[in-house]
Amino acid sequence: MILSEKNKMKAEDYLIFERSSELRHEFVDGAIFSMAGASKKHNQISSNLVRMIGNDLLKKPCNIYSSDMRVKNKNVEKYSYPDVVVSCYDENFEDEEEDTLLNPIMIIEILSDSTEAYDRGDKFFYYRQIESFIEYILVSQKSCHVEKYNRQSDNTWLFSEFKVMDDIVELTSINSRLSLRETYDKVKI
Repeated sequence: MILSEKNKMKAEDYLIFERSSELRHEFVDGAIFSMAGASKKHNQISSNLVRMIGNDLLKKPCNIYSSDMRVKNKNVEKYSYPDVVVSCYDENFEDEEEDTLLNPIMIIEILSDSTEAYDRGDKFFYYRQIESFIEYILVSQKSCHVEKYNRQSDNTWLFSEFKVMDDIVELTSINSRLSLRETYDKVKI
């Protein structure tokens, strides 16, 4: 995931740079990091998730975005690109460009060898600081394995995991369901 660190910069300068760049970069406290391209499996899983969840959200006050929607944690200088992000009701964006979401409700990351430690560790740490964020889904592209974390009313996180193709993940944040069979449709694992 992290290919190279560039010179430190201010968040405003990062946004100007990022909006004119052909490549995507994450930003953490003045440092920018190039994002690597995604594998075929990653793209298949992402497409399946966006299609399934997106269809279920058609009549709900929510939107689903793929990997090009930037998310900002306004408590720290952190911008990231989740693989899939959902927001509901009144969306808040950093500015009129509407390309940096401030209030995600659910985030899905598709794990790879190069991103797994970061997605489980620092990235999840930063996401948990976003007040609106209440559901985190991690999807393996190596095997049938989905993990779910739900924020509880006391600000603890409840963990669940699913490892069988017939499993259904209850997406409580958006009152939806996620079939592992459909998540991994046409994916060779």
